Amino acid sequence: MNAIATAPPSTPIDPAQRAHAQARVVQALQAAGLPAHALLWHNEDTTPYECDGLTAYRERPLVVALPETEEQVAALLRVCHQLKVPVVARGAGTGLSGGAMPHAAGVTLALAKFKRILKIDPVARTATVQCGVRNLAISEAAAPHGLYYAPDPSSQIACTIGGNVAENSGGVHCLKYGLTLHNVMRVRGFTVEGEAIEFGAEALDCAGLDLLSVIVGSEGMLAVMTEMTVKLVPKPQLARCIMASFDEIRKAGDAVANIIAAGIIPAGLEMMDKPMTAAVEDFVHAGYDLTAEAILLCESDGTPQEVEEEIARMLAVLRESGATQCEVSENEAQRLRFWSGRKNAFPASGRISPDYMCMDSTIPRKNLAAILLAIAEMEKKYQLRCANVFHAGDGNLHPLILFDASDPDQLHRCELFGAEILETSVALGGTVTGEHGVGIEKLNSMCVQFSPAEREQMLSLKSAFDPAGLLNPGKVIPTLHRCAEYGRMHVSRGLLAHPDLPRF
Repeated sequence: MNAIATAPPSTPIDPAQRAHAQARVVQALQAAGLPAHALLWHNEDTTPYECDGLTAYRERPLVVALPETEEQVAALLRVCHQLKVPVVARGAGTGLSGGAMPHAAGVTLALAKFKRILKIDPVARTATVQCGVRNLAISEAAAPHGLYYAPDPSSQIACTIGGNVAENSGGVHCLKYGLTLHNVMRVRGFTVEGEAIEFGAEALDCAGLDLLSVIVGSEGMLAVMTEMTVKLVPKPQLARCIMASFDEIRKAGDAVANIIAAGIIPAGLEMMDKPMTAAVEDFVHAGYDLTAEAILLCESDGTPQEVEEEIARMLAVLRESGATQCEVSENEAQRLRFWSGRKNAFPASGRISPDYMCMDSTIPRKNLAAILLAIAEMEKKYQLRCANVFHAGDGNLHPLILFDASDPDQLHRCELFGAEILETSVALGGTVTGEHGVGIEKLNSMCVQFSPAEREQMLSLKSAFDPAGLLNPGKVIPTLHRCAEYGRMHVSRGLLAHPDLPRF
């Protein structure tokens, strides 16, 4: 496999030129109405913004702006467009693909102050919120009405709804309730020129072209989003969770496929392998079976009668699929304890390794065992450990490669390891990303999955919204030159065309 450079190379800026550029941008933004306290440009102030959750790659922004009103956002975009200065929108910075990594010559537009819940409508079952509202805060605000917001990423206590929309986030309950795309009705924001724009509507349909599905998951490439209207769903009367143990990974993978084949759509269907189970059990003491090669968490929710029937059906499938042990939660506290390990997989991994890189690809459910066995071989090849946790129900993988970023050789091997996971996922009929976005992390892998013609279509869409390429430049869509450097890899007729990787 070719050597890779995951982060796009930055062009060194002469300190004197940088200082001049900073002064010019800050002066223009202040003149446009942004208060002095909303602008940061000294090194000690901008360092906290130099990366998102993908900490292996960092860049200090030219200026950080923290506007407080939509008018200030519009003014900032107008100024930056006039000066041809790049703009990178940022929420809570919990993203894992480098989507919010700053541009060295650009403004990081931090939207943390947009944290108002504007309206909860219990009759229409909607919530209208600003982009900086935390995911979990929506459910907390809707709780008095017996409602909640269904998508629940593991970072839901910190991640913002704006970031969720930008990445089309999912969560452990996305199998039944859908991704962000399926739970957002309307998005308001601003174009690169600072003009107000809306996508979707609070009605069942909207006038004109429906571009909502274009903006959701666009990773800040097309517009800056400031306000969303999301769907709320009733809290189920009851939820119970099965914790099933398997002595072989293949049996656990087959069990997932068998549950779906039986016509059952669980509220949650998650898998963890043995290394991940050991890491989270030591962290949260959830009562996991440490002898199991893999654990499945299968949840049912609804009325007590519905839950009882579905739990019985799932237990039958799990046992027929080779489960060595099945435990069903008897109360809400036990259910939450079962889920606590899955929800804390990332911090648990941080306790056993200086750094980790969380990959995010999807594969057909029938190939779950194949990808896990392939990853086990990659651990030997790259001499790095990998703990696996994923949304088994929709085949969304989250392998966590453990490494030490202070060792350049380990970082390089980690990059190669991650690239091979993504490319093998494509070879197995999957895709390079599920819910974490492309950002800078998966730029090379986009060359693998998409042909030059397909990438040109993506660039054409980008150009329609942002002809000058000022919004989050260098992310998501790889250039032809970059793909050529990576080895001109592509998928032809559904098969991965790369000499170093097997065809499945």
